[in-house]
Amino acid sequence: MLRFLAPTFALLIALPLAAQDDLTYQRPAPELAALVDAPRTPAVSLSPDRSTMALLERSGAPSVAELSQPEIGLAGSRVNPRTNGPSRANGYTGVALQAVMGGEARTVSGLPPQATFRSAEWSPDGRHLAMLTDFDDRIELWTVDVASASGRRLLATPVNDAAPGSTFEWLPSSDALVVRTVPEGRAPLAQEARVPTGPVVQQSDGEAAPARTYQDLLASPQDEALFDHYMTSRLMVVGLDGSTQRFGPDAVYTSLSPSPDGRLLMTETRQRPYSYLVPWYRFPVRVEVWDVASGESVHVAAENPLAERVPIAFGSVPTGPRSFGWRADVPATLVWTEAQDGGDASAPAEVRDQVYTHAAPFAGEPTPLVTLPLRYGGITWGDEDTAIVEESMWSDRTRRAYVVDPSQSDAKRELFTVSFEDRYNDPGRPMTEATPTGARVLTLDGDATFWTGQGASAEGNRPFVVRRDLASGETQEVFRSEAPYYESPVAFLDARGQTLMTRRETVTEPPNYRVRNLASGESRAVTAFPHPYPELANIQKETIEYERADGVPLSATLYLPAGYDAERDGPLPTLVWAYPTEFKSADAAGQRSDSPYQFTYVSYWGAVPFVTRGYAVLDDASFPVVGEGDDQPNDTFREQLVMNAQAAIDAGVARGVTDPDRVAVGGHSYGAFMVGNLLAHSDLFAAGIARSGAYNRTLTPFGFQREERTFWDDPMLYFGMSPFMHAEKIDEPILMIHGQADNNPGTFTIQSERLYGAIKGLGGTARLVLLPAESHGYSARESLLHMLWEEDQWLETYVKNAPSPEASGGDASPSDAGR
Repeated sequence: MLRFLAPTFALLIALPLAAQDDLTYQRPAPELAALVDAPRTPAVSLSPDRSTMALLERSGAPSVAELSQPEIGLAGSRVNPRTNGPSRANGYTGVALQAVMGGEARTVSGLPPQATFRSAEWSPDGRHLAMLTDFDDRIELWTVDVASASGRRLLATPVNDAAPGSTFEWLPSSDALVVRTVPEGRAPLAQEARVPTGPVVQQSDGEAAPARTYQDLLASPQDEALFDHYMTSRLMVVGLDGSTQRFGPDAVYTSLSPSPDGRLLMTETRQRPYSYLVPWYRFPVRVEVWDVASGESVHVAAENPLAERVPIAFGSVPTGPRSFGWRADVPATLVWTEAQDGGDASAPAEVRDQVYTHAAPFAGEPTPLVTLPLRYGGITWGDEDTAIVEESMWSDRTRRAYVVDPSQSDAKRELFTVSFEDRYNDPGRPMTEATPTGARVLTLDGDATFWTGQGASAEGNRPFVVRRDLASGETQEVFRSEAPYYESPVAFLDARGQTLMTRRETVTEPPNYRVRNLASGESRAVTAFPHPYPELANIQKETIEYERADGVPLSATLYLPAGYDAERDGPLPTLVWAYPTEFKSADAAGQRSDSPYQFTYVSYWGAVPFVTRGYAVLDDASFPVVGEGDDQPNDTFREQLVMNAQAAIDAGVARGVTDPDRVAVGGHSYGAFMVGNLLAHSDLFAAGIARSGAYNRTLTPFGFQREERTFWDDPMLYFGMSPFMHAEKIDEPILMIHGQADNNPGTFTIQSERLYGAIKGLGGTARLVLLPAESHGYSARESLLHMLWEEDQWLETYVKNAPSPEASGGDASPSDAGR
């Protein structure tokens, strides 16, 4: 069992890879450890008036002591009871302000030195920045004045950041915010009785209520009381002048949304009865509109019941009104949608959703806006006669957009229909700009809009901006990234769409922000963030393309050690890192989704760090799983995994960089599931690294990943895809790492424990490492360092220095196809 770290790290030593009850956190080789402690590039937030950038200094990895603070799982959320906020909240350590048009960055003064900051939100006028500020025992609301670059506490009462959704929202006037606070005088929690008063009972009434696998659900009346205690908030209207006004009743608020004119506030509150089967977002919900000035309720827009019976087909939704918002281009008009197919995406239907609007003061009946044959995907508002409505359907991967005239009922005109799997023909997303009240509307140029996207192509991603005429649908390219740069559009800085802010990088230059004049082509730098690890700048990186046996094109990013020469140095031990992805089209599966010009990130998280240890790394190797027509991708999941793996190894061998007898495979989450299957059903790899995976699909019986069939629909599918059911075939060494507090649906820690127990019981070689206090992804500095140490030791022992098949008496090459 792992224990907490002693005051100093143990030196890196070669330990026997067996059970080690006294093992403390270990530190990997210096070149790996340096990646954990490398400086983080600041996050950037652009003000609504596009004049100022907030540079938010990222904190380093927290300590395991910080991660070990109290934590309570409640209805799918995790709460820190000390702060009445989310557990494991990552924050910023400092704030600076940078003028877009030039000048030195100004460090914000007056902020508490020992606190961290989160959820930075600009006021609509861009003069202030509001932030949540974390202390050991509470969370406070602070603001930054842009003119003076100074911060101050705005509210002494602790805020309630435990409940999901908005904790605060600026009012459109920019002089006040609506804030969720911890109710003053809140009664203390009652001590849980030592002796139970009765059993915990659930009962089915004979009506089907399938539910996918969730974590941290409520499980008892005591959990319900805890949910009420920590999630209940008191709303306050807090002025920049220090004024406060209580607003509405104490309740479990999960959404706050001011109307564009600032007169009204829409709230969503969760109601009883709660459920032990589904998370908080399926609890009964009340949608209500309040008058901001008087604090009085003026309209109840919806009261939806508990949603335990939502069908599990992807694209299914609860019945009743949902997806509430405000129309962004008018003062106060609600918009929402309602399913017309019973919410069941698997049921045939000519109309699936109906969108409605209802203008304040909400007299009369709502106005039907548009009917949709597919599932509603959102609205981007423009002006009185222009809006973009999107819809989609998972079953056939369709995405469609319409131009809608809001002044007429069901006045829609199709703009495009594409497959959202088809990256090469992705039309992008409409660009928006902020109104003076903070609402976001389409960036319009007469009857045209601007759209931006990744620009996937056979040459790699080339981000773009196009001008799309809404009448004809024709497009004109305004900007596209050009080699040797990878340059992503951020926002237009002028009303005419001639000045564009971008984020530009190269293989050796980290991302920095620039301002580009589209007419002249000239650009200038706004930021100058340094290379986070200049000592690794000479690592070799390139995109390689190859095919698998059935002709599907594949690709991977190949990393090689600095100074390596294949002809001189010969083949290297190789690490393949991947994540399977389902497709309904072989053409879409073969499309590239990377760029050869992006900065070479050597993050501690994936496989790339091991290029510093003398390995060739095939990172983000394509692992598509295709099911065309009536076939589903998972019908041949195992066979396609093996084809993908064989093709990746063969590509490395053909390049002269991969030793086929010394190849490892690794992955996280569904990638770990892939690793277990590859080791069970092929002899391609010398060893595997599987992090936070799920290996027994009968523990997720109502579907997993993108599989819609249940265990009872096809039990042999679940059996065949579960590495646990084939543990006797896992005869290559497998390192399994898992967070002891994993909260990801389906990847319970017991998944790794049970697979390890099976392999051990059957005489295989496995190592199980459970990281205390870690969730699905690992964040503590001690955990990250130890993770790298474990992976390095495993690769050194079973891959780099593994005996050849001849020396070990084996007669099968690791590159033999599969079994």
